[in-house]
Amino acid sequence: MSSTTGPGRADGLHTLGRWTTDRSLATPHRIAVDDRGCTLSYGDLERRAAGLAAGLRAAGYVTGDRIATLTGNSSDHVVLFFACAKAGLVLVPLSWRLSRRELAAQLELADPQLLLVENELDSLAAGACTLLAHRPRTAALGPGGIEKYVPPPSRMLPALRGPDAAREVRDDDPLLMIFTSGTEGTSKAAVLTHANCFWTNLSLSRTLDLGSTDVVLAVLPQFHVGGWNIQPLLAWWTGATVVLERGFEPGRVLQLIAERGVTMLMGVPTQYLMLAEHPDFAAAQLGSLRHAVVGGAPMPAPLLRIWHRRGVALSQGYGLTEASPNVLCLANEDAARMVGYSGKPYPHVAVAVADPVTGEILDGATSGELLVGGPGVFAGYFRDPAATAAVLAGDWLRTGDLVERDAEGYIRVVDRLKDIFISGGENVAPAEVEAALLAHPAVAQAAVVGVEDDRWGETGVGFVVIRPGMATDEQELLEHCAAQLAHFKVPARIETVGALPRTALNKVLRTRLRQELDGRTPARRQEHSTADLPPAALPADGGRR
Repeated sequence: MSSTTGPGRADGLHTLGRWTTDRSLATPHRIAVDDRGCTLSYGDLERRAAGLAAGLRAAGYVTGDRIATLTGNSSDHVVLFFACAKAGLVLVPLSWRLSRRELAAQLELADPQLLLVENELDSLAAGACTLLAHRPRTAALGPGGIEKYVPPPSRMLPALRGPDAAREVRDDDPLLMIFTSGTEGTSKAAVLTHANCFWTNLSLSRTLDLGSTDVVLAVLPQFHVGGWNIQPLLAWWTGATVVLERGFEPGRVLQLIAERGVTMLMGVPTQYLMLAEHPDFAAAQLGSLRHAVVGGAPMPAPLLRIWHRRGVALSQGYGLTEASPNVLCLANEDAARMVGYSGKPYPHVAVAVADPVTGEILDGATSGELLVGGPGVFAGYFRDPAATAAVLAGDWLRTGDLVERDAEGYIRVVDRLKDIFISGGENVAPAEVEAALLAHPAVAQAAVVGVEDDRWGETGVGFVVIRPGMATDEQELLEHCAAQLAHFKVPARIETVGALPRTALNKVLRTRLRQELDGRTPARRQEHSTADLPPAALPADGGRR
């Protein structure tokens, strides 16, 4: 049975299984994937993906069946993605950074028909499976594993149903199931359809000039939506080469940019900071790097300027898994003028700003919760209708992010609404306080959380990581904040830590910081900082503005 719909079938126009078929006809010998020096051409990618798709269908795997993976970034994983796209199956990439208990919880929810595991992660997978009441079938990835046994089916790929149960793939069929980062608690499984992935990549193509001669360096893990839908899938659609890295090592990334002639890169702020602080950065050959995109968290303005001075068009973007993920982008010509902004919506993406309490759509220059609409909005959370209903309001996806929109329509992400705390009746965005802390030369990383306070309702507690070889103390940092922020935004106290707890994409786990604080002595009250700060730093009314 064909893996895509035939001519004239309107319900399968945007399925992704066709992408490698078309590209293999046009440029079969061009390199699609460079996996640590082992290359895979478009012709071989199509041959392997089509063969695996046919074998899976022959074994009775049908549209909507889920195949989970536990693997690092690899060309074998890319083959499986396109095989799933052709066969109408759902790829569920799981994080190898999880504990076996966390992994078991995600496997229980995803309920996959098959779990494919990279050899070096066998013990983690086995440990997770021992915690499950019903263990999924397991096999290895690649030519030495699942691809070796199809076709025909064998004990490695036991028949589920008769092959006649399969049907053609449609646009609204699920393709990816991505677990959210879980910064606010238990992660959820976001379902992305073929149409979601098609439209988000079409949107990206309208703003990112990525063509067949480009070389994309992919450093984001493939268990994250950015490992697919921010550059790699668009590269395979257009016939470019993707250089896959299994991890992020700054020195190696700088070396790869020069050796492979990397033209495109996507990363999170922490990664760009690590690159900029590497001793080889000043002399690194970055001439081939035409464009670099930053997402996952707000990018500090000083760090943006460092990259701009090196001649790299590094621009801020914004997205979230539930939007497939691309939502906002900043054009190259605006990067220097609109530092700190995420830009305007991509083509085919609708946005609005709403009052967080009433839900009323606000016009013009304003602030509120960002809403997203359009064909990139996900199909919902897997087997969680309550959570889905909580974020989908009519035609809009509620992002939970507080933004500011200026008169020209440029949008700046302020912080997560759930991270905003109220001190003395005033809203405080942790990201703004963190930016002030990061402006101190001795501070390498910073995070701020709100805690209960008897007098002000809530106050902030700051956590900082100090740069090696530099020194500062709490008093100096409090005075530094007081010189830049309204007094109600100044933290009640600041603690120095060796590292901040982070997700796989380097997002700070504020929930874990709050949990650590909950187990300690109650925080000192806000008034301690007013007594310790110099009089010139305080407003005449005691600071509650």
